[in-house]
Amino acid sequence: MTTTTPAAPSALLPLPTTAARAATTTGAALALIGTFLAWTYTDTFPGDLTVTGYPGGLQVLTLISAALTLLFALSGYGIKGLRWLTPGGTNSPTRLLALGTLVTTLYTVIAVIVTKDDNGNLLGLIELEPGAWTSLAGAIVATVASLGLPNDQPLDDTTTPNALNRFLGSLRAPAPARAKALPSWAEILIIAGAFGVALEVFTYGIDTEYAELFIGYVIAVAFGFTALTRAGLIARITALTSKHRNVTLCAALVAAFCFPFTQQNEEYALIGANILIFATVALGLNVVVGLAGLLDLGYVAFLGVGAYAAALVSGSPLSPVGVQFPFWAAVLTGAAASLVFGVVIGAPTLRLRGDYLAIVTLGFGEIFRLTVNALNGVSGPDLTNGSQGIPSIPDLKLLGFDFGISHDIGGFTLGRSANYYLLMLVFTAVVVLVFRRSGESRIGRAWVAIREDETAATAMGINAFRLKLLAFALGATLAGLAGTVQAHVSYTVTPEQYQFAGSVPPNSAFLLAAVILGGMGTLSGPLVGAALLYLIPAKLQFMQDYQLFLFGIALILLMRFRPEGLVADRRKQLEFHETGQLDVPPDTPLTDTAAGTTKAGA
Repeated sequence: MTTTTPAAPSALLPLPTTAARAATTTGAALALIGTFLAWTYTDTFPGDLTVTGYPGGLQVLTLISAALTLLFALSGYGIKGLRWLTPGGTNSPTRLLALGTLVTTLYTVIAVIVTKDDNGNLLGLIELEPGAWTSLAGAIVATVASLGLPNDQPLDDTTTPNALNRFLGSLRAPAPARAKALPSWAEILIIAGAFGVALEVFTYGIDTEYAELFIGYVIAVAFGFTALTRAGLIARITALTSKHRNVTLCAALVAAFCFPFTQQNEEYALIGANILIFATVALGLNVVVGLAGLLDLGYVAFLGVGAYAAALVSGSPLSPVGVQFPFWAAVLTGAAASLVFGVVIGAPTLRLRGDYLAIVTLGFGEIFRLTVNALNGVSGPDLTNGSQGIPSIPDLKLLGFDFGISHDIGGFTLGRSANYYLLMLVFTAVVVLVFRRSGESRIGRAWVAIREDETAATAMGINAFRLKLLAFALGATLAGLAGTVQAHVSYTVTPEQYQFAGSVPPNSAFLLAAVILGGMGTLSGPLVGAALLYLIPAKLQFMQDYQLFLFGIALILLMRFRPEGLVADRRKQLEFHETGQLDVPPDTPLTDTAAGTTKAGA
């Protein structure tokens, strides 16, 4: 009997390992030093890159990327105190960070060159100062040298025949081994620190004041997150959060609660409030799509039902109903209206499956929009004011607290948007609790069984129709809850806000994409996906005409390189990847992140 010896890890460039690591370290240090020098001759380019000794704007992103590259390159030497950085791969994260530093710096240089001055002339190469060339040269040296580092996993030449596949294969890393047990207090501190870093990163992104800085931020975060994943740090954090789930939820809520206190700009706080609305609706859709496996293409209509119901009874002077309910009653009205519509639409249609169900739900979404557009007193009864919608929805007042005015709390001033953000955070916490408890229940396990194989689930005695109707009704109710707050945040509700697809979320296409992008069936996946899909269009207004085109390209790339979503459990990863390519330790149970059930339990 003969045995096959695994191929030794090779490098993309035939360089001595010692020389390649030394050059990578030197290049990262050079790129880091260059950020403390002036990059531009004038302050025409946003961010004022003319200051020496004080990095600003896009220089900060290059500085952070270069510093991380330097740390991971030094970790490859086995320096005591840095080994914890690379429990998984050692060289692939260094390669990714070096590449991220290069792309960020090169993007900055190109953006400076093509910027126009007050006379409409391009600034050109003459605008660049030695600091920019120093950082760019250092990033190039670090990137090229990192290609000479040994791959963390051997390449199979039969499956990676071309240069692109070989390069992508060189970025793979083994899953980290099980970490040494730490005291519970230390693990909780690590979780708190991780959420603190996440809050800082998110706050930096939402506070970016110009498009060039935000694009650089997206580039740096994308490469940085991928590198941390390959290093095994994300898997380690995931293992800790799975072990301390209640602590993780509390830490997430505390971090989210702190966000409005970091904002001085009302516009940015409003973006945060709208992200929470979008994320809450996406989490409700995750019940329908992620847990029960029902493809709903008209889900935004339930958000519209809740918003219109709340607007009609909230005291708007142009509301045909002419009544004003207290806030709690308006919330219950919106949720109840969405629940009724969910049952009415779901009862006759949920006996369909797959594409047929998707077509019917798509039709319902369009029927809702056309119906509220027609209830204008001309084409039908005067109930929704037609295309004009219901404007001038008054601000909420709850227990004497007026959400429409600023309040001073603990030395911080919270404006209108921050007030509604905190209110929406309460609703999000309720939806998260409902999603988690329902997913962990017997009903949640039945939903997962229906999603995996409805025929087999029915054969085991599960009433598939009743449980699918329950999922549909619950998802509709959660969307209606978010709609009641959205009506007051936006001051007005109109039919055009609730389309199947459009350049401005939320709409049904973006909601479904948020669930798929984040990770179907998981708790945090839709929240992450919704935050990305709302934040990026909000920050790139100058690309509004091309948003759907870029959105499509992003989805294609995601389906190619990470079809399980950004946040995925081991079961989903096993469906799309080989065992050696997973981002989680190999001994992790086959659990559904949301439902928390084993394969046998499902």
